[in-house]
Amino acid sequence: MQIHGLQKLTLLDFPGHIACTVFTGGCNFRCPFCHNSGLVLAPEKAPMISEEEFFTFLDHRKGRLEGVAITGGEPTIQADLPEFIRKVREKGFAVKLDTNGQNPDMLGALLSEDLLSYVAMDIKNSRDRYGETIGIPDFRTDRVEQSVKLLMESGIRYEFRTTLMAELHDDTSMEAIGQWIRGAKAYYLQSYRDSEEIMVPGRFHAPSKETVERFREIVHPYVPSVSIRGID
Repeated sequence: MQIHGLQKLTLLDFPGHIACTVFTGGCNFRCPFCHNSGLVLAPEKAPMISEEEFFTFLDHRKGRLEGVAITGGEPTIQADLPEFIRKVREKGFAVKLDTNGQNPDMLGALLSEDLLSYVAMDIKNSRDRYGETIGIPDFRTDRVEQSVKLLMESGIRYEFRTTLMAELHDDTSMEAIGQWIRGAKAYYLQSYRDSEEIMVPGRFHAPSKETVERFREIVHPYVPSVSIRGID
């Protein structure tokens, strides 16, 4: 598998686990607010970490780490992702996957094989604003909707999450998201933060804290466990 980064310790990326985080390259979306634009647009320019090097690291962390979080880019575009996760699981580590949900076939295969302990899936926006939000005009959400359904019926721990931007999210879109994921186990709202790594820096702004609180109240009737993450 193409590994382009390794965070050797995280207490945040994998809820309930002391973990490391693996970064894959490439993505099938072009979100203009993406924080890992280098991995999305030019993964071939990013340093590579061999699987051998990674698994040697993992062997040395047995007893200290409990899990591996896999993020990107978009990990599910890696054809050998299942094989990689099997190797991680065989070494006794739990696996958390970050995904945009556009590959329900891969997600379904991983779930059916019981390879995942936790999945975090992005809900970029309401269905009618998805293409605008992910940088793909006329985007159809059918496959994303399949992934939502897979997770909600899976029985494993999962969360949906939305990065909020003043230019892309409003009361109407949040109402639509709430209706879409009605009954979900957990939903997190997190505010956009600008940086030089953003695909289109300076274009977006975080909504006010009061606006995020209002969005939470809009979604709450549909998803009782809706939380705000990373807002001071």
